[in-house]
Amino acid sequence: MAAPDELFCWEGDWGLPSVSSDCLVVLAYAQFTGAPLKLQKICNPWRSPSGSLPALRTNQKETLSRPADIIIHLRKQKFNADYDLSAKEGADSLAFISLMEEKLVPALIYTFWIEPKNYVDVTRPWFAEHMAFPLNFFLPGRMQRQQLEKLRLLRGVDNLETGEELEKELFHDATECMNLLSQRLGSQKFFFGDSPSSLDAYVFGHLAPVLRCKLPNGKLQQHLKTLKNLTDFCSNILLLYFPRDVRDSGGPKAAPQPDDADFNDVPDKRRKQLLSALVALGAMLTYALVSGMVPILQGTLEEPPDLEPIRYQDHEEE
Repeated sequence: MAAPDELFCWEGDWGLPSVSSDCLVVLAYAQFTGAPLKLQKICNPWRSPSGSLPALRTNQKETLSRPADIIIHLRKQKFNADYDLSAKEGADSLAFISLMEEKLVPALIYTFWIEPKNYVDVTRPWFAEHMAFPLNFFLPGRMQRQQLEKLRLLRGVDNLETGEELEKELFHDATECMNLLSQRLGSQKFFFGDSPSSLDAYVFGHLAPVLRCKLPNGKLQQHLKTLKNLTDFCSNILLLYFPRDVRDSGGPKAAPQPDDADFNDVPDKRRKQLLSALVALGAMLTYALVSGMVPILQGTLEEPPDLEPIRYQDHEEE
């Protein structure tokens, strides 16, 4: 029997199986269809086969990163959540997914990665705490720049001026999109009846983080909570398909990192003290080098070794 495909995703928090919308889309679709995936939850995208998350490594050693490509692959493996949809329902599904990409995704990027208070108080600290040292010092900033570039591409502009005017425009588009989704869902359990489809996976993946994450600037969350059928929709999917994550959200979540276990075994206060000492030491050495107090050795530096392949991760098998 062939080995199952391996799915690499960001770790979860806030009662969600993952903090990433793209990862949530793939996880939800896999749960809807019962696809037997070997799940690897990590907090270092460099340890995924594509260098990004999500990433699916098939049993043929092919690597897929875009949620749409992963879903197409699962369909080819006979795990098709849209099998019973009519032609019109299939067209409606594609139209709403495109609408979310155009109207909702830019607002989500702005809310989590650009809005100053949300980024400084929630997004950056979360990723910094869950990444191993020293990646936590520079990877969150790099990820923010990547998200800003993605927002530029979605908006179709070279120079994007952030501020109240852009926030107002993005919020207007996002609330309009959520209103249309709410109207389409109506009183149904899922968008096309009693069985979930790929559209349900996309809607859940994009709205669940807005619903569950506590952000200082929670304008989108406030509007989402006025649309009770959408909030119930997200909550029902969590209870039906990810009950363990809902149960685990009652207590504080640890921040394990397999490749740096010794560091994470240090209590939180000690870890912060150690980080502060390392930063101070680095600053002192930098000053000493720049001021000439310490001579810089001449010679050829060796290339850093490649990152080790993943040898152990927490598995979740369906």
